[in-house]
Order: sequence, then C-alpha cells, then structure tokens
Amino acid sequence: MRFRFLRRRGPGTLSLLYNEARLAPHVRKGLNCMMAANICGAMCGIICAGGTAAMVGLAGTLGATDIEFGLLVSIPQIAACLQLPFSLLVNRTHKRKIWLLTFGLVSRMLWLLFGFMPLMMRSPSDRMPLYLLIALLSVSSCLGAAINVCWFPWFSDLAPIRIRGRWLGVRDKLVAIASFLFGLLVAYMLDVLPENSKYLVAFLVGGTLGSADMICFAFAKEEFAAPPQKMHLGKIFGDMLRNKPYLRLLLMWTVWCFTSNMSGSYITPYAMNTMGLNFMQMMLFGTMAASLATIIAVPRWGRALDQCGARNVMLLSCFGAALTQAFYLFSTPGSIWPTLLHNVIGALFWSGSNLAANGMQLSTSPDDNRPTYIAIFSAVTCILGTALGTMTGGTLLEVFHTSGLFTGFFDRYKALILLGVVLRFTTGMLLVRSMERDSETTVHDVVRIMVPRRKRVVRG
Repeated sequence: MRFRFLRRRGPGTLSLLYNEARLAPHVRKGLNCMMAANICGAMCGIICAGGTAAMVGLAGTLGATDIEFGLLVSIPQIAACLQLPFSLLVNRTHKRKIWLLTFGLVSRMLWLLFGFMPLMMRSPSDRMPLYLLIALLSVSSCLGAAINVCWFPWFSDLAPIRIRGRWLGVRDKLVAIASFLFGLLVAYMLDVLPENSKYLVAFLVGGTLGSADMICFAFAKEEFAAPPQKMHLGKIFGDMLRNKPYLRLLLMWTVWCFTSNMSGSYITPYAMNTMGLNFMQMMLFGTMAASLATIIAVPRWGRALDQCGARNVMLLSCFGAALTQAFYLFSTPGSIWPTLLHNVIGALFWSGSNLAANGMQLSTSPDDNRPTYIAIFSAVTCILGTALGTMTGGTLLEVFHTSGLFTGFFDRYKALILLGVVLRFTTGMLLVRSMERDSETTVHDVVRIMVPRRKRVVRG
C-alpha cells in the first residue's frame, strides 16, 4: 500500500530523514502507514473528542449540565487506567497489530452510533439518550485504551531516536494541514445541515475516519526492540521510582494537564453558549487558526527538540502556553478576537510542549518496559490530570452559578479562566525549571531556532 500524498518529487523531508537514518524499505513503509493513521485519527478527533464543537453541540442538544459535560470530557481520561493491563498484555504477547485491529477498531466504530442519540429523544426533558451516550462513550473509551500502548511503543521501535523529533514535527505539520481543510468542511456541515440530521452525518464521518486510522496499521510491519517477556510489576514500579527524570516528567505533566483542563475544557462551551459564536466561527478562528499556527511552528519545534533537548523546548513552550487563555478575560458577547488569539498564539506554544512531552516519554522510558511506562504515564496524567481537572472545573462552575459569586462582565467562566492561568504559570515556574537538563544548550538556542535572524547581505 502506497501513500502517495506523503511523497513529493525529489527528496522530500521524510525521504531525507529516512536516508539519514538509513532505514530499510519496510521500516519506511511502516512509518508512512503510521503517518497516514495519525492524519486520519486527527480528522476523526475534530468531531469525535470531548471538547469539540460537535460534541459541545450534541451535549447541549441532549441537555447536558456543566457537570455532565465535564463527565463526557473526563470518561476517556478515566478509562486510561486500563492502559496498564493492556500494556502487560502487549509486552507479553507482542501482538500490537492484533490488538489495534480488534479493540481499537471496535472502539472507533462505536462513534458511528453517537449521531443517532438526538433522534431518540421523545421530549426535551428525556434524559435517556444522554445516559446512553455516556454508556457508549464509556465502552468506546475502555476499548480505546489499548491504542496508545500499542502504537507509541511500535513507533519508538521503528524510528531511531535521532530523527523522532523531526518525524513528529512533520507528522504534526501534515496533521495541521489536514485538520485545517477538514475542519472547514465539518463547520459548514454543522451550520447548514438540518438540526435533526447534522450530528448523524457528522459522527458517521468521524467514526469512519477513526476506523480508517486503525486500518492503516494493518499495512505496517511490527518491529521489536526487546523480545516478549512476562512483566513483573513489582520490579517495574521499583525501577520506575528510581527513575528520577521519568518521575519529574510525570509530576510536571500531571499538574500541567490538571491546570490546563480545569478551565480549558470549558472554553468551547463558553465561546458558543455565552459569547454566541457559531460552528463556522469556532472552526475558522479556533481549529483552523490553531492548525495554521501549528503548521508554521511545529517543524521548528522538531528541529529544536533534536538539537537543543526536550527540557529547553518544554520550558519555553510552557511559559508561552500558560498565558494564552487570558485573552478570554476581555471577551464580550459576539467578540471573535479572544478565540482567534488564544488559538493562534496558543498553538504556537502548546505544539512545542506536546512535542517535548512525547519526546521525553520515549527518552525516559527503557526499551524493554516502554509500553508499561507509557501506560502508567498516560493513566496518571489522564486521571489525576485531565479528568480530575475537568471535573474540578465543572464543579467550580456549578458552585459559582449556585452561589451567584460572579455575574456581569467578570462571570463564572472568567473566574475559572483566571485561576487556570495563574496555576499554569506557577507550574511552569516551579516544575518545568526543576526538570533535569538533557542538553548543554539553553533556551536562547531554542529561541534562535524558532525565530531565525535574517542574514545581512554585505555589498562592496
């Protein structure tokens, strides 16, 4: 199977990377398959994720409260605890392809049913479709827990460490381009289709793309850096507790996910329900703007990751990303600029922090136990970080609403956003700076890569 859209005339970026690493043809094919899978998965995520405009609209149609919306966002994160037993299964059997094409495929296919929920409502007060949606999402998320512990170690076994940062940078750039183009289609579809059919069509498309994500792995050959082995959790946890770089990353990223999602999970509902933005505006000034910024920034972040180390990239990107939600503190009904600035400037920085986190996961986890390390990392950060942060934010919003503490211009959402900004900045100051240096370079070297100076032409 050939993915022609990943190939250009002449030596393209991927070809240069593959040639530099002297990769065998089957390894190149496997990495290209993963690239195609990630692109399909990203387009699926524009529709089929907790905080997307489609999910916000669907949850609103089904009458979800702030707490119930927070639960919808949190369920996939809570299900991440199942990554640990899946990682033990993967490490022992070395059958990552089989698990992806069973658990992962069924998980994505369940999204095909989500759009039928509004058609089942007998009255505006009928709660059964919402409860069924929560149940389907729970099953899908539990099965989907196998995906991350299969594909990420598989990728690390295929891609040599010296090109991983740049490969991930190219991947993120192509994902951003696909997200930009597909996002326009999704926004137009959600705005123009009839109310009783738009979610049906949207989630049928999203579920199909998610299934295609899994199918792409059928054409990649598995590579293993270590032989199959029976895992001894006691020994693994003991080694993990002695792995200080891994523990520092785990603590930092858990707190970062908590502070980010405490307010970040509710920005889309705030922009749509309070500020009054429609689907097209959210897609253009949200997803599309972020995609364009990512296209510009992520190749340079990839070079910086390979040349300057992940700690320097994480430090610079976290400081910038910590402040971007503050634009919403000045928002008014109908204003578009807070959403635009948050997504453009935010994507310039959070694309770097995500890239650095991926690189640090791979570098701080040993080859033989990498699936288990990644599973534990995902479980802790998803449950104590993303899920707990989202539910905390939803609870605070309900408390603010009931008590009437924040009304008028400085409403309950702005109070939550301000708290999130302060906590994120504090996380960067205290936890990122304390992480172990992995390069002799400095943050200034990262800045020089991200903002290269123009060479002056001296004329005689």
